[in-house]
Amino acid sequence: MERELVKILRKKGPLTGQALSNEIACDALVLWRTCRSAQNLAIRTVGTRYLRLDRRIDGYARISPSLLREFLTYTVVGLSQDPASLVEKSLEIESHIREVSKSKSELVYSIISALANRFENELPIRDKVCFILAGDIVYNMAHDVPRPERSTGKLVRGSDMDLVVVTDDQFQKRSLERLDEAIYREKSEILIAPHLREEIDYVVKNLDRVRQQIHFDTFRHMVACKILHEGTLLYGSEQIFHKIKTMLAVSGVVEKLAFMEKGARIFRKNAVAILLKEDPHKIKQKHLSLFYPTEESEEFE
Repeated sequence: MERELVKILRKKGPLTGQALSNEIACDALVLWRTCRSAQNLAIRTVGTRYLRLDRRIDGYARISPSLLREFLTYTVVGLSQDPASLVEKSLEIESHIREVSKSKSELVYSIISALANRFENELPIRDKVCFILAGDIVYNMAHDVPRPERSTGKLVRGSDMDLVVVTDDQFQKRSLERLDEAIYREKSEILIAPHLREEIDYVVKNLDRVRQQIHFDTFRHMVACKILHEGTLLYGSEQIFHKIKTMLAVSGVVEKLAFMEKGARIFRKNAVAILLKEDPHKIKQKHLSLFYPTEESEEFE
């Protein structure tokens, strides 16, 4: 296989893991192992690694992107004797990822700001609601690789846009429901619009719900806290946003998440060692989850 890969890369230059996979009929795990270990090949991975929670793992903590997604989307493979071309291609991929993240962030901002303007005379959105952006976008790691949306199976353009909407305690229940319905309509429209085909994953809740979640006592609560911790203010009340961040810090959640991330990085290092050395057949029986991704979707269900 190494000879075939060298032949492809000599002809086409450095390629992402996905592009290389498209050129050769091979199991993704075997391809990953070959690219990592072959003397004539070199790899360069771009972007950020960050905490993700996974029920299937003891301690719940793993690093995102998964090793598969990292290889396909964020890793460039080239020839070891041509490092300059590898660096050039890596910078090109990194620039594209930043542009995708920026584009998705601007899209969700335009949707939410327009929605707030429509409700300006009916709901106190700017002062009583905080819109928090989370997920791949806040790490400048959003991608545009087509993937099926969970509920419909229709292809969407890569990373979803994770949105947490938090209202203050005085925001009426019926107003919260109306806000939820309005966001859902926007979600449905951009999902089916041919020129967009983007997905918003969102949840609407009040501060009292956040107070329950910072107990950090269930997997769902842990996921909710992790998302709030990584999130950045997209629109609305800065006061509510800073209050949430303070609650996470004072309650000890930030410290707990830092401890989990430290453990996740050790877990990732050990997973790589297992996947590089273990027999591929045994991996598929016992260690498949070390390579393939999981959806961190419970907060948005």
